[in-house]
Amino acid sequence: MFFYDIHKEKPFFDELVEFMTSYECHVMILEKENAVEEWRKLMGATDSQKAEIGTIRNKYGTDVSMNATHGSDSNENAIKEINFFFND
Repeated sequence: MFFYDIHKEKPFFDELVEFMTSYECHVMILEKENAVEEWRKLMGATDSQKAEIGTIRNKYGTDVSMNATHGSDSNENAIKEINFFFND
């Protein structure tokens, strides 16, 4: 398994990997009630140009590809992604 494995067949995959590996990556685990949902609200829409004012993507992203941050889309994917970056 590699990160973004779920997108490997999509046309934007290579661009996504290139962007995600173009600079430092800071990884964190959020632990709270509804963490996935709350983080996704704080990040804003995937397309930074459509993200609500005050969100991370609105402030720091440029478009749908370079949107400044990643967040798991489900608890199941969060577990997979946590296991990718952190080991026991």
